[in-house]
Amino acid sequence: MHLIELIEQLKSRREVLGVTQMHLAEMSGVGLRTLKELESGKSNPTFETLSRLAEVLGMELKLEVKHPKL
Repeated sequence: MHLIELIEQLKSRREVLGVTQMHLAEMSGVGLRTLKELESGKSNPTFETLSRLAEVLGMELKLEVKHPKL
């Protein structure tokens, strides 16, 4: 999954749950400005930031490393 798709899923989940950006920022410890920039595509989040958001939203984030095909 690409980063843009992941961010859209996080945003969609937030909206479905009726959680405001401000409330999600408070619950996750991620800055409100960071969250707004993330959702608008203006920043590249760290894995830690994505993990915090996913956890608060009841989602699981998995990192998969694939070996290139030779």
